[in-house]
Amino acid sequence: MLNSRIGTLTNGVSEFPEKDPVRVLILLGEPFLIQAEGETETMRIKEESNGVSASRNHLVFAYYVTGHGFGHATRVVEVVRHLILAGHDVHVVTGAPEFVFTSEIQSPRLFIRKVLLDCGAVQADALTVDRLASLEKYSVTAVLPRASILETEVAWLNSIKADLVVSDVVPVACRAAADAGIRSVCVTNFSWDFIYAEYVMDAGNHHRSIVWEIAEDYSHCEFLIRLPGYCPMPAFRDVIDVPLVVRRLHRSRKEVRKELGIGEDVKLVILNFGGQPAGWNLKEEYLPSGWLCLVCGASDTQDLPPNFVKLAKDAYTPDLMAASDCMLGKIGYGTVSEALAYKLPFVFVRRDYFNEEPFLRNMLEYYQGGVEMIRRDLLTGHWKPYLERAISLKPCYEGGINGGEVAAQILQETAIGKNYTSDKLSGARRLRDAIILGYQLQRVPGRDILIPEWYASAENELGISSGSPTYQKSENSYLTNSCTEDFEILHGDPQGFPDTIMFLKSLAELDVVSESERTPEKRQIRERKAAAGLFNWEEEIFVARAPGRLDVMGGIADYSGSLVLQLPIREACHVAVQRNHPSKHRLWNHALARQQAKGQGLTPVLEIVSYGSELSNRGPTFDMDLADFMDGEQPMSYEKAKKYFARDPSQKWAAYVAGTILVLMTELGVRFENSISMLVSSAVPEGKGVSSSAAVEVASMSALSAAHGLSISARDLALLCQKVENHIVGAPCGVMDQMTSACGEANKLLAMVCQPAEIVGLVEIPSHIRFWGIDSGIRHSVGGADYGSVRIGAFMGRKMIKSIASSMFSQSLPSSSGENIDELEDGGVELIEAEASLDYLCNLSPHRYEAFYAKMLPESMLGEKFLEKYADHNDSVTVIDPKRNYGVTAAAKHPIYENFRVKAFKALLTSATSDEQLTALGELLYQCHYSYSACGLGSDGTDRLAKLVQAMQHSKSDDGTLYGAKITGGGSGGTVCVVGKNCLRSSQQIIEIQQRYKNATGYLPFVFEGSSPGAGRFGHLKIRRRTSSKLT
Repeated sequence: MLNSRIGTLTNGVSEFPEKDPVRVLILLGEPFLIQAEGETETMRIKEESNGVSASRNHLVFAYYVTGHGFGHATRVVEVVRHLILAGHDVHVVTGAPEFVFTSEIQSPRLFIRKVLLDCGAVQADALTVDRLASLEKYSVTAVLPRASILETEVAWLNSIKADLVVSDVVPVACRAAADAGIRSVCVTNFSWDFIYAEYVMDAGNHHRSIVWEIAEDYSHCEFLIRLPGYCPMPAFRDVIDVPLVVRRLHRSRKEVRKELGIGEDVKLVILNFGGQPAGWNLKEEYLPSGWLCLVCGASDTQDLPPNFVKLAKDAYTPDLMAASDCMLGKIGYGTVSEALAYKLPFVFVRRDYFNEEPFLRNMLEYYQGGVEMIRRDLLTGHWKPYLERAISLKPCYEGGINGGEVAAQILQETAIGKNYTSDKLSGARRLRDAIILGYQLQRVPGRDILIPEWYASAENELGISSGSPTYQKSENSYLTNSCTEDFEILHGDPQGFPDTIMFLKSLAELDVVSESERTPEKRQIRERKAAAGLFNWEEEIFVARAPGRLDVMGGIADYSGSLVLQLPIREACHVAVQRNHPSKHRLWNHALARQQAKGQGLTPVLEIVSYGSELSNRGPTFDMDLADFMDGEQPMSYEKAKKYFARDPSQKWAAYVAGTILVLMTELGVRFENSISMLVSSAVPEGKGVSSSAAVEVASMSALSAAHGLSISARDLALLCQKVENHIVGAPCGVMDQMTSACGEANKLLAMVCQPAEIVGLVEIPSHIRFWGIDSGIRHSVGGADYGSVRIGAFMGRKMIKSIASSMFSQSLPSSSGENIDELEDGGVELIEAEASLDYLCNLSPHRYEAFYAKMLPESMLGEKFLEKYADHNDSVTVIDPKRNYGVTAAAKHPIYENFRVKAFKALLTSATSDEQLTALGELLYQCHYSYSACGLGSDGTDRLAKLVQAMQHSKSDDGTLYGAKITGGGSGGTVCVVGKNCLRSSQQIIEIQQRYKNATGYLPFVFEGSSPGAGRFGHLKIRRRTSSKLT
C-alpha cells in the first residue's frame, strides 16, 4: 500500500495556462539534423510572420544541459519554468530523461532535444569517478566530432532563431553560439576546465589539450551566472551571483506524510545517491527502531527489507525531502541546495575525485546542515550514530532560494539586449595555463575555508606569498613562554622552532574548541572539532617532528643504488600520539556504535585526525579497531593491508599513518594493547615533490615509538617507513626521502649511497652557495604510472646487462684447447664477471656502459616479450604489465650517469670558490634535468622554470647569479631545485622567476628555502596539559 502511494508523488502541479498537451521534440542518439529544420520550426507555438523572433514578449532560448547527473537538469528546470511563464520558448538540449522536465513543466513552449554534447564525469560506481575514462569519453563525445558538432549546432541555432544560448555548463555550446553570432551565458557553480585539470595531471596527461579547448570555449561566453557553492572559474570574464536555485514544493510535509500514511512519530530518511542504482544489499538492521527509509534510484529487481521503501523512478524528490527528517546520500548541487533550502539535515558520503564536492560540502557544513559518514560504515550498515547526530542538527540557511527566478530575469534582459559585461580581459587570456587550475585546492596548509567569502579572486584565495622566509628559530619569548604555560614538558625541547611552538599552541586550543561546541558556531572546522575529542588531557602526549626534503642531486637514481644529496627543508610534519587503556579512550560516536555492535566490550581502537584535509578533499578522520590488523595470531599481510586502506580513497591517506603500526607489528613484533589517538598536522605541501608522504610516515613512526618506549635508530626507522610506502601505500619509491626526513641535519646535505641506505656523511653547504626549490604547481606523485614505468625500465635494463655480461663471461672462458674465444684487456674478465652479478645499476661506470652495453639495450620493450625472455625483473615493489611498452635505454642510462654526476657535484662543493665552480654545479643540474625528460619524467611547468633560470643566467646584463636548475624527486611535475650565489641579487632573481612564471601560466609558484633538522636530531617531546591552564 505504501509503495503505491509513493508512486503517486511524481507529477508537479502545473502553473501554465495552456491546455494543449506537452510537445516534446526528441532526437535520440544523434545531433540535430539540418534537414529537420522545417519540422522544428513548425513546433513553435506562434508563427513569426516577419521571420524575427526577438521581442520583449516572445523570445527563444536554447538551453544546453551537461550530461553529468540529474542535478544540472533539475536546476535547469527551475530556470526554464520561469522563462516559459514569462511567455518565451525554451529548447532544452539534454541527455537527461524527459520526465525530469515534463513532470514539472507542462507547456507547449518546452522543446526537448535529446542530444549529448559532453559527458561530465564518468563514474565507476555511485561514489567513484573514473578520471581516465572521463577524459577518454569526453574526447570521443566532444573532441573527435567537434567540427561536425559545431556545424550542426550553428545550423540548428539559426533554424530555431535563438535569441540567447544558455549553457549549464556545456563548453561547445558557447563556441557554437559565437560562430552563429548569438550571445551566450553560462549558469553554473563549476566549470569543466577546473574539474578536468586534475584528471589530466593525475590520470591522462596526453589529454591535456582538452582543458585548453574547454577554457577557450567558455571564454566566448558573455558572462557567468554563478550559483552558491562555486569553484574557481577564471575562464569567465564577468560574474553575476544569484541565490540558490531549487525546485519548488508542491505539498507540505504534513500533506506528503498523510498521503504516504506515515505518522509524525516515524523518523524518515531519504536515501538519495543521484538516481543511480546503489546496488547495495540493504538490511533491516541498518535503521534504528522507529525509522523508515525511502530509496531513490533502486533497481527494479532490487529486493528491499520492510523498513526500506522503493520510490518510483520519476518520484518528485523535493516533496519527499521536505517530508523527511534527514537525507543520506552523496553531495551534488541539487542535493545540497535543496537540503539547505528545506532545512533538511544531510548525512553525506564523500565521492572520489569529485572536485566540486569540497565547495558544496563546506557550504553545507557552514550552515550546520551536514554530517559526514565514513564509506565503510555506509556499506556495513553502521548508520545509527550518524542518523541520530543528523536529527540533532539545526540547519540555519536563511538565504534566498529564488535563484531560478532571478537567473531567468537576467537571461530575459540579456536576450532583449541589456549588456552586463565589462572590458575585462577575455577568459582565454586570463587562463593561459588551465592545467594549473586543478590544483588551486592545494593552498597554504592551515588556511581555514570561510564561507561565503570563498575565492574572491584565485590568487588571494591561494594565500600566496612572494616566497618563503629563511627558516629561523623563534626569538619570540611570548610564544615560547605561552607554550610552557599550556604544557609541562616532561622530555625533549621544542628548540625554539616556531612551527613546533604553534603546533603545541594548537593542541592547547583544542580545549577551546571542545568548550565552544556547547554553543552554535558556524565557522568551526570539522577536523578541529574531531581533534577536540581526541585526547585525554590527564595523560601524557608524545610529539614528533619530521621535515620534507629538497632533492638536490640523485633523485630517481636512488632505487638503482646511486649516491644522493638531499636537503631537509624548513616545512615539516608534526604528529601527536597518546595511548590510553580502552576504558579511558574517548571514542567517536560511530566508533563506539561499531564496538557495541560487535558485542565484545571495549577493545583497543586507533583514531586519527589529519589537519588540512580540505586541501586535497580527503576525509579528516580515520578510525579502526586495532584487532583488524591481526589475521588470526599474526599481523595481516602487507598486501591485505594495502587493499584494506584502498577500499575508500577518501581515507586512503590513513595508510601513511596507520601503516606504521602494522610495520612495527610485522617487523619488530610489537603488539599494541592500548588504544591510540593520533593528530597529524603537516606543513609540507602535497604533490610538490618535496616528500610530504615521507614526512608523515617518519613523524608518525617517531611519535608512536616514543609513546611505546621503543628505541629505534633514525636509519632503521627510515627503512621501516619505506616499507610503509612501498608495501602498504603501494608507491615504489626509494629510501632517500625517508632517510633525509629521519637523519638529515639543518643546512647540510645528507650524502647517502642507496645500497640500500648507507649514510656516507653530511656535506657542508659553502657560505657563498644557496639552494632554492620552486614549485611548478603541477602535481607530482611517486605512485603515478610514469614513475613506476621508468623504475621498471631501469630494472629491465639491469637484468639485460647482467644477461649480456653473463654471455660475454662464458665466451671469455678458455676453450677445451686452452684458448680464449674473446680476448679482453687485463682485468676485463673480472669486470665482466662482476657485471654478470650486478646488484645496482649505479655500480656500473659510464665508460663501461658505453663500451659494452649501450648499443645492445633496446630503446623499449613490451612487458610480455621481456617476461618471455627474462622471466622477472627482480624488483619486489613493482609489477610488469605484459601489455605495456617500457622504455629501457633511457631508464637504465639515467642512474648510471646520475651517480657519476652526484659524485662530481659533491666533490665540487669542496673545491675552491669561483664562478667556474658554480657554473659546473649548475651544468650538472641541467644535465640531470634533461636526463629526466629523456626518461619521460619531465613536464611543461618544470621545463619552463628551468628555462627561466637559464634566461637569468645568460641575460645580457651579465649580472646573473643563478647557475642551474633540475626537476626533483620522482619528476612529472613538482618542484625544481635551483643553485645560485647566496646573495640578495639571487633572491631578487628568484622573485622575478616567480612573476614571469605567473605571467605565463596564471600560477604563482611557492618557493622553498631554508632548512631544519630531521626527526632523529629533533627527538621527541613528552608533554602533559597543565591543570591550571585547562578550561573549567
